[in-house]
Amino acid sequence: MIRAFQWDLARQAERLDWLLAQLPRYADWGYQELYLHLEDAVEYPSLPGVARPGAYTYRQFEILVHAADRAGLRVVPIVNLLGHTQYLIKVPALRDLNERRAPDGSPLAHGQICPLHPRTLEVAEKLLRDMEPFCTAGKVHVGLDESFLLGQHPLSRADIAAHGLAAHFAGYADRLHALTQRLGLRMGLWADMLYYIPEAIPLLPRDVIAYDWYYYPFRRLPRVELFNFAERDLAGPLRRHGIEYWGCPMNGAFRHEPLPVFGERLANIRSWWDRCRRTDAGGFLVTSWEAGRLAVELTTVIDAAAAGLWLEPHLDHAVDRLARGFERVAGKTHRASEPASDARHSARTALAADEHAFAGYARWETNDRWDVCAGREGPGPYEKELRFFDRQLRLGHTLPAPLAASLRFRRYLAARDVFVRRNAQRVFQLRRWLAKAGALHSKIAPALAGLKREATGFAAALRAGRTAAKVMWRRTRDRTVRGPNEILLAADARRLAAWQQWLGRAQRNPALLRKATPVCGAWQLQFMVHNFAPALQKVVVERRRPDGSWEELRGRFTIEFRAAAARPRTRIRREFIVPVDSPSAALRLAVRGIGQVRISQVGLTDGVTRLHPSNWPAARRKILGRPAPTRGFPVLDLLVNQGELPLAFRVPPAS
Repeated sequence: MIRAFQWDLARQAERLDWLLAQLPRYADWGYQELYLHLEDAVEYPSLPGVARPGAYTYRQFEILVHAADRAGLRVVPIVNLLGHTQYLIKVPALRDLNERRAPDGSPLAHGQICPLHPRTLEVAEKLLRDMEPFCTAGKVHVGLDESFLLGQHPLSRADIAAHGLAAHFAGYADRLHALTQRLGLRMGLWADMLYYIPEAIPLLPRDVIAYDWYYYPFRRLPRVELFNFAERDLAGPLRRHGIEYWGCPMNGAFRHEPLPVFGERLANIRSWWDRCRRTDAGGFLVTSWEAGRLAVELTTVIDAAAAGLWLEPHLDHAVDRLARGFERVAGKTHRASEPASDARHSARTALAADEHAFAGYARWETNDRWDVCAGREGPGPYEKELRFFDRQLRLGHTLPAPLAASLRFRRYLAARDVFVRRNAQRVFQLRRWLAKAGALHSKIAPALAGLKREATGFAAALRAGRTAAKVMWRRTRDRTVRGPNEILLAADARRLAAWQQWLGRAQRNPALLRKATPVCGAWQLQFMVHNFAPALQKVVVERRRPDGSWEELRGRFTIEFRAAAARPRTRIRREFIVPVDSPSAALRLAVRGIGQVRISQVGLTDGVTRLHPSNWPAARRKILGRPAPTRGFPVLDLLVNQGELPLAFRVPPAS
């Protein structure tokens, strides 16, 4: 079984010198192949408009591949040629490749390439020919994953109507296979589309490689998110048709996570290692995705820990395996049967941080705006998080620099959650004081002054967060470029300044307390979302315009990106909060995507008055959406409501 690892160069920007330094280490750890996910991260001489600013030059890419070859690592470029092809569609000269079309037939600005467009194979051949010299493993990976827009182009619709979806998909794979054969290369593809179109398996060329991926721990079989995490087996059907099967865990983060969830990543890797051995898989590929918000050295630690599966299989405990990963990355040659105490402390600290993972769309909302946190929950859970990170940073133990910086940045996020939620509650309290006559009014000015002092104190936390973010970025990336965490902190600094300015105005005119603020709206719509059957749901709040049409005020995916949510039935509850200008606004809740959610505890409040929907009993729970399918190609349109719930509130008389 081939042991391989992947770098997601398309979504991260590691310096070439840092990448080169890692290659001998990975070879020493027993890895044999390096997969490079590219998109627009490298120059393509035949398509000069594709590479993004700051992409690796063709010469730099050549240096990287040759260094891998010298280290004994064979390279497999990943050139996406169906899903995830926005890197091509963004180029004006290639936009017509798009599967998605406007009503007038013109190509839209976003989508994926059409398999039957007259230029698709021409563009694919140029990309593959440019990458062929770097395919030192004799293979090229063409992606084909998450291609849910199939069948939207008129040419695709006609082909599917005539021959069926399986033949449409497999026919395109066969045409790409012919291209790779002419270049003397073996073709690989991600296997997820075969969950949805299993009829395509017997139609595929026999010498392709199918890379099966799933990023949560599992006992027996990987699961399919869009089928409400139903178990599925591709290894058997693929083997029966002579197609090589690989298993692919993931080492790092989902989207906006600043730290890997170490325990879950190690468990996912172990699940796949065991499955690959049971199924006699051709290979085991540890993938990495979207690591730009992480200190990428921490995903390297997980890769190093994964190597223990074949280097030291007797070390089966998560602490021991992760500690050995820290040792290997540090370059130590500790040869005792157990890891050294400092490495064990790093591993325990990292695993303890898992209990406070900054994961899932509900947590990430604060990255975008601060006025969606004025809910019933309050700051209590986030104060607990803040105490945890303060305690870890006060212990005085020496931690590896990337882990220490990541904990400091995570500490900032916890402090921000506390700060924003506490201030929203204070605004509600001030509104209650303002609504009452008498001595309570005298408390308003001192309270606002206190909030200004707290804002000054939070500015220090923000500065510390910025320092940590710079350390996380600059250890491995271009120092002249601002990383996504620094950009986030710059936006937070603007929000803090807006809050401080609003406090100054409110001191002069307390009546402003009744209006929208930077930390809460004039009114807040609050309700609970019960994600009882996870799939790919998006909950949306819409407001009716004067012309009768509806506009989206706020939307949120229910995905948690945690192992506890990757199962068919859960008890996950998350509050959803949306600022609203007036209780007389015509609102409705909706669910889009795939799957159902349950809605409860709907209310509208300004902090003084709480309104319940007049058309819906307060204690009632309502299920929105349709059950997720258990088979077939998913119809995934995130612009179409799959279930709606109108809301009407009795407007209180004007005071």
